[in-house]
Amino acid sequence: MDQGSFDDFVATRSTRLLRTAYLLTHDRALAEDLVQTSLAKAWFAWGRIEGQPDAYVRRVMVNTYSSWWRRRWNGEVATEELPERAAGAGHRPTEDGRVDDRTDLWRALARLPRRQRAVVVLRFYEDLSEIETAEILQCSVGTVKSQASRALAKLRIDPTLSPTSDEERVR
Repeated sequence: MDQGSFDDFVATRSTRLLRTAYLLTHDRALAEDLVQTSLAKAWFAWGRIEGQPDAYVRRVMVNTYSSWWRRRWNGEVATEELPERAAGAGHRPTEDGRVDDRTDLWRALARLPRRQRAVVVLRFYEDLSEIETAEILQCSVGTVKSQASRALAKLRIDPTLSPTSDEERVR
């Protein structure tokens, strides 16, 4: 593969890679850094990549993301005062009066453990098979299945995703 093919790859796939990175990190700036770092790593190996550069770059992205959160301390920092909520935070009705549930889903995904979130993003947002997901995460297919099962179970019982009234539960 040559320089031109890498440029074409970046031009055609960068939006999708950024979406995947955002789903992993839940931070726009961090997602952009993750994509840029992954593409930089892929650039150096571009001549050796054969066949499916998408899978290679996704694997680099997941591995880079994993190494970032392994090195970083992700604990809470105690503060004396609670931060104020932004005006209008919470549910925002759409034009037709319905509540937009996407923000609740994003928050629920953010609460999943990182490995489970990676499995959900690759399996259901990227629409990869269990085998492809296992290859990218460098684990067994059984691990992908169990992580997906656990993630979906957590999402099912997440209080922000459950219907609030009996009418909504019936639908």
